[in-house]
Amino acid sequence: MSKKTDPAAGENGENTTHFGFRDVPESQKASMVREVFDTVASKYDLMNDLMSGGVHRLWKDSFINELKPRPGMKLLDVAGGTGDIAFRFLKNGGGSVTVCDINYEMLHVGRDRAADHGLLKNINWTVGDAQKLPLPDHSVDAYTIAFGIRNVTRIEEALSEAFRVLRPGGKFQCLEFSKVVVPGFDKLYDTYSFKLLPEIGRMIAGNREAYQYLAESIRQFPDQETFASMIRAAGFERVKYRNLSGGIAAIHSGWRV
Repeated sequence: MSKKTDPAAGENGENTTHFGFRDVPESQKASMVREVFDTVASKYDLMNDLMSGGVHRLWKDSFINELKPRPGMKLLDVAGGTGDIAFRFLKNGGGSVTVCDINYEMLHVGRDRAADHGLLKNINWTVGDAQKLPLPDHSVDAYTIAFGIRNVTRIEEALSEAFRVLRPGGKFQCLEFSKVVVPGFDKLYDTYSFKLLPEIGRMIAGNREAYQYLAESIRQFPDQETFASMIRAAGFERVKYRNLSGGIAAIHSGWRV
């Protein structure tokens, strides 16, 4: 993801990045993203239902099936505060999981949901930045991030951190909204994303702006091939991706060898 200097960002020439379709100083993006997710944390499932047409649950099931959890496997799930991936990992035979999220409100929702699911063992909750993970080198067998990496200020740094914390032979796996590849469907999806979704967010969640940002952030995220190239540049090998629902989302994966 290229950076640029925006004169409007300040006379100090601070690098800017995108926040949806707006350019903002890099130093401000994390707090702006945090504010968005503070407002939607309690309605996270509803948010994902609206963003995906309700199929995010099937995508996450497929994501975990591709990960192939096993006893003893140690997972780091980044930006997974509400526990969707962590719960599936444990219920499908995974060993232990650390959930790392920069947003405390999302983690609070996740801990409450863990109690509801009866999942109080083998799961650790920690506040942390994807660009500077609070874990030692070579400490986990797998790294996952679902619908979170597009909100990171410097994606390259997050990928570098994923590589750092994985053991040799460890797997990186990312589920993210991507670029529609079905001719004609992209226009329908744009209409839904930019005209209907923000209004639905206003009526149901009382927050039009948050849903407008979420739609814009998807369009700013690199396409499948570009993101795969970024994963390779971070040092991963055997990088591949699989489109879901015509490219509305995609699963990218790679290995530290």
